[in-house]
Amino acid sequence: MAERLLIRALKGGKSTKIITLSGKKLTKMPCALEKLPGLRTLHLQNNLISKVCSEVHNLTQLTTLNLGNNLLEEVPEEMKYLPSLKKLHLFGNRINRFAPGACDGLQNLILLNLNNNQLTWIPEEISRLKNLTYLSINRNQLASIPRELCFLKNLSELQLNHNQLICIPEEIKFMKMLQKLFVVQNSIEVLPEGFCDLINLRVLNIAGNIIRIFPQGFQNLKLRECYCEENPLFLKQPVRAEIKQDVWSLQEITSRFIMNQLAENSPFLMQAIEGYPEVRNTISKGRQCSICGKLFLTTWMECVEFVSPSKDWKISRNLQQIPLRVLICSFNCFNQRDSNLFGIAKVQSE
Repeated sequence: MAERLLIRALKGGKSTKIITLSGKKLTKMPCALEKLPGLRTLHLQNNLISKVCSEVHNLTQLTTLNLGNNLLEEVPEEMKYLPSLKKLHLFGNRINRFAPGACDGLQNLILLNLNNNQLTWIPEEISRLKNLTYLSINRNQLASIPRELCFLKNLSELQLNHNQLICIPEEIKFMKMLQKLFVVQNSIEVLPEGFCDLINLRVLNIAGNIIRIFPQGFQNLKLRECYCEENPLFLKQPVRAEIKQDVWSLQEITSRFIMNQLAENSPFLMQAIEGYPEVRNTISKGRQCSICGKLFLTTWMECVEFVSPSKDWKISRNLQQIPLRVLICSFNCFNQRDSNLFGIAKVQSE
């Protein structure tokens, strides 16, 4: 049957645009495909294909390739020879790696579906897919997201459900076009502060993680939908912190002085630290106290503030009040907090 379909397509010559050979028990890609340079769409899902044939080099006009539910073990290197490819479906294979160079030629790719594979990592080269707008890697074994993934500035939908993620990189703030983010059933504990820079984010699903608190500014996102079931969110009766006298290290005292002087544009200090990159690196980690507004480094008090979500949000039942992370520089400031701030941690030193 597959041979007859292919022969019929070959008779059409260069005018053939679509070939569908799904569910034909093929163990390899037909070599005769090289005779169809004008092919635009190729469906080969639900077969037994374990390798992409070298003949695909000739399919320079191919825009859609579906190799879902086959036996591939890697994202094939041959993909780099398909410069017109826009949609690539590789779901339901045995993929555990990207072949070297697989991302090199896919400059026009807008959709990549890698659901239901065995990936444990994503290569840095993913950042070469400059035009990618949809990326789905659900039900794999990813333990982390490379920061390079966050440089896909055109990405509008990212799906990473049912993996083993424990965090989201701070660099996610660069994904200004991101509209939909799904990270359901992972082990994520914290959303980074940069998350609040996702100005176009409209749908967020973080259900089934271990998130307790959101970064300050989360309440200002222009979300339409926010789902966070099965997360141990703080309720409005958190544990109050034990009050202790502040004890600061010499580094903390010095860092606070330098950071707050720099905040006032002290020309003397700005010039003095120019030749000390390690100092600049240290003070770049400074945080601002929500009470006094001063900058601090390592000794801080974590609190939670509860705010109501926007009426424009469609929310899950456990998000009637958003618990926001608020940092305070000292117990002196902690004692000056308003009644809506609750202490949830003791003094910590890093």
